[in-house]
Amino acid sequence: MNIPAMRVLVLANQKGGVGKTTTAINLGTALAAIGERVLIIDLDPQGNASTGLGIDRKSRTTSTYDVMTGERSLSEVLQVTAVPRLCVAPSTLDLLGVELEIAGDKDRAFKMRKAIDILSSESKADDRFTYVLIDCPPSLNLLTINALAAADSVLVPLQCEFFALEGLSQLLSTVEQVRKTLNTGLTIHGVILTMFDPRNNLASQVVADVRQFMGDKVYETVIPRNVRVSEAPSHGKPVLLYDLKCTGSQAYLKLASEVIQRERRLRAA
Repeated sequence: MNIPAMRVLVLANQKGGVGKTTTAINLGTALAAIGERVLIIDLDPQGNASTGLGIDRKSRTTSTYDVMTGERSLSEVLQVTAVPRLCVAPSTLDLLGVELEIAGDKDRAFKMRKAIDILSSESKADDRFTYVLIDCPPSLNLLTINALAAADSVLVPLQCEFFALEGLSQLLSTVEQVRKTLNTGLTIHGVILTMFDPRNNLASQVVADVRQFMGDKVYETVIPRNVRVSEAPSHGKPVLLYDLKCTGSQAYLKLASEVIQRERRLRAA
C-alpha cells in the first residue's frame, strides 16, 4: 500500500501582525476538520500558536527548542489538541537562544528538515500526518531558514494594508535564495490575503495590486477582519471551535479546500 506523502507547508512573513499565526492555527484546524491529519510546528519563540491551540505554558516541558538542539525528536514533543486529527509541537521562549547554540553546527540550517524526515520514517500508514504546517517567527532568521529548508512550499499571509507588497518582495527574494542554496524543490504555494475590510477602499486596492503582481498564486479565498477570529485565541481555541458559523471560520474552511485542490493539481502535474 502506498503511504500518502507528508506535505510540509511553511507560513512565513518577516512582517509581524499579518495573521500568520492565526492562519496557521485555523488553517490547520480546517484541514483537520475535513479529514486531514495535521501537525503544527510552532517555531516562534512567542509560542502564540501553541497558546491558541490550548497548550498551557506549564505543560510545555519539552518543545521545538529540544528538537532544534537534538535533545528530543518531534514525536517526543508533540501534544494532542482539542481538535481531532490535529497535534502541535509547542514552542517556548528557550527558542530565543537556539541560534547561538547551533550557529557553529555544519547542519545548522537543516535541523528541522532532519527532524521531519525522522518523523516521516517512523510513521505508520494509519497515523502519518498528511500536512505539517510550520509557524515561523516574524523575521528572516535561522529559525525561518530552517523551516524553509524543510518545506515543500511556502504560504504567505499578507495583510491588506499599504506596505503589503513591499514586504512581499523581500520575502520572495529570501525564498529564492533558499531555493538556490538549501532547498531546490521549494515553491510558493500561495499568498493568503488577511484582515480584509470591504469598507476600506485601500484594502480593496491592495487586493487588486497583489493579484496583479502575483497572479494565480493568490488564493481566491480572502480572510476577512472578524472579531470572533480575534477573540478565539484568548480562549485557547481555534475560531472554528469558538464560533463555527462566523465569517472567519467559513473563510478558513474555504481556504483549506482551496489548499487541498492546489495540492491535487500539483500531484497530478
